[in-house]
Amino acid sequence: MSYSGLTTKIRAMQSHLLNVQNFREIVELEGVPQAVNYLKDKPSYGPLLGNLETEDLHRGQIERLLKKSIYRDFAKLYRFSNASQRKFLDLYFGRYEVYFLKVCLTSILDHRQPSLDLRGFREFFDKHSKLKLENLEAASTVDEFLSAIKDSVYYPPLARLGETRQPTLFDYEMTLDLNYFRRLWENRTVIREKQGIKGLTKALGSKMDMLNIQWIYRCKKYYHMNSADIYALLIPVNYRLSSRTIQEMVEADSLETLESLIEKCYYAKHYREFTEERLETLYAEILKYILSSESRKHPYSVTTIYSYLYHKEHEVDRLIIALECVRYRIAPEEAMKRVACR
Repeated sequence: MSYSGLTTKIRAMQSHLLNVQNFREIVELEGVPQAVNYLKDKPSYGPLLGNLETEDLHRGQIERLLKKSIYRDFAKLYRFSNASQRKFLDLYFGRYEVYFLKVCLTSILDHRQPSLDLRGFREFFDKHSKLKLENLEAASTVDEFLSAIKDSVYYPPLARLGETRQPTLFDYEMTLDLNYFRRLWENRTVIREKQGIKGLTKALGSKMDMLNIQWIYRCKKYYHMNSADIYALLIPVNYRLSSRTIQEMVEADSLETLESLIEKCYYAKHYREFTEERLETLYAEILKYILSSESRKHPYSVTTIYSYLYHKEHEVDRLIIALECVRYRIAPEEAMKRVACR
């Protein structure tokens, strides 16, 4: 009964998600103004885009408004949730905090303006976060940034980075990601819901396994990193991949050996075409499949919330790619391939 109203709300929101035909129609449009006008007719984006002059919208504005649709949907789900469901949403919210912390660090360390104006999200953060965006926006050095997050869970791991070496932007971003994944995994039982925990464990465990495989493969193929450095980048979670399997992959003596190990792992055995060439595409496909199937099997569980948010975020990422393809007049067939890779 605690999920009846929330599940009904989620089903209504799911009906507004874009389908393949919508993306096909977008990439076939003549320009970005036409694409924005197309989105104005969609329930998920019309309220945010409706009163804006499309000719005056630049790339950053469009991206900000599309991202804002995610946070608006999160807020809707939060309002419909009870205390137990909100515990999960509070935990999940960390991904949005991590995203904005990365935007701020990029501005500081790369000395360029952030791609998004954070002021448009202040009201949302004031309701759901203890971070103070105004302090983060004002930070112009790493020390000022660390001071702005001193009372948060993000301060200890980031502060430790500077104690051993001169961290790069990549170091800070990886530390934020690993910290978030670890907290999400360790606290997934906060919801105290048998079926929900089971679905979350399957989705989160598979996600982290596949991310580890991707990172190991990239590190060896493109960056030729040594084993110690690769281990430092991995999410400290083992779901379908044992620690022995991870060790064999990290310490593989050649790319061919690593590819052979990937082709023998759990995911290659259970999902067709799981090869190193398709790691990124299949990662998204498999995760969508797991979340969709788990939410269908257990519609009255927290997995349904997670599934909707994942699909919504995935849609916005694909929309940003589609609009960039329209902007640079990439052929529709090629554009659809790029959109499908997300």
